[in-house]
Amino acid sequence: MAKRLIPTLNRILIEKITAPAKTSAGILLPEKSSKLNSGKVVAVGPGLHDKTGNLIPTAVKEGDTVLLPEYGGTQVKLGEKEFHLYRDEDILGTLHD
Repeated sequence: MAKRLIPTLNRILIEKITAPAKTSAGILLPEKSSKLNSGKVVAVGPGLHDKTGNLIPTAVKEGDTVLLPEYGGTQVKLGEKEFHLYRDEDILGTLHD
């Protein structure tokens, strides 16, 4: 039975994107060049309420590819997969093709 984490408030669950460690020709890449600060949004919380009670939804949605800060977030392990929880305001931007 797989567990599903639903973030609370303005938190966002992200699966980090890892770049390949070697090229298609088999050349090993240094660890620094393969480190990307991006991830795919897996789940989002409902958002925060302002002082008047209006809901302010999160700025991203499930499936978005986002740019992440170099440090921060809370590491979460669900089954064999590793995820990270960030607050909505910690997300630096969204990436589009």
